[in-house]
Amino acid sequence: MSLRSPLSQARGLGSAKEGVGHWWVQRLTALALIPLTLWFVVSVARFPLLDHATLVAWIKAPLVAVALVLFFLSMIHHAALGVQVVIEDYVGNEGVKLVSIVLAKFALYAIAAASVFAVLKIAFGA
Repeated sequence: MSLRSPLSQARGLGSAKEGVGHWWVQRLTALALIPLTLWFVVSVARFPLLDHATLVAWIKAPLVAVALVLFFLSMIHHAALGVQVVIEDYVGNEGVKLVSIVLAKFALYAIAAASVFAVLKIAFGA
């Protein structure tokens, strides 16, 4: 049983002053993903056949390539923010937490780099 008051116990354990920025960026990426995801789903759904030649011709269009890059970057960044929050909330060991966050972000941003590279390679001709 502690003899410290609740205020004394809570003092110094408040906000780290980092959560609001993280929260806003996650909301903004979610907002950006709404029209980008709708565009992507509608665009892909309208193809009669999803063969390689059709998709390559579609990706070569400049606006499509830019939209795909924005879609991939927004989606991966949003996912990285969400995975970080889940790890911070549910992993208790600080060392495991740090390693998990670093590995998750590394993997997600590697996927983002590969996605952007693939789109640009197709858009500018392979």
